[in-house]
Amino acid sequence: MARVMFIEKDDHELRGLHKTEVSCKYIVSEYDGHKVLQLNSYGSMDRQIPGKLSQTFQFDETVARQLWDLLEREFAFSAKPGNE
Repeated sequence: MARVMFIEKDDHELRGLHKTEVSCKYIVSEYDGHKVLQLNSYGSMDRQIPGKLSQTFQFDETVARQLWDLLEREFAFSAKPGNE
């Protein structure tokens, strides 16, 4: 469980896709007057306790903007789907 401070590109190559699939839910809330996005991943069906909260990542507005910018750049996302 961690608050993400910045996002930067890694020089390593992707070796393959992970075989384990999990679900992810999000929470958007205010904390100390600042909006925070939290992504929660939940354990796979193969875990000892399936569906148990596994990891959380928190993004403040600054880091959420970094995430948006990289998604826009890497996947050609735009503000509205279908506006490519």
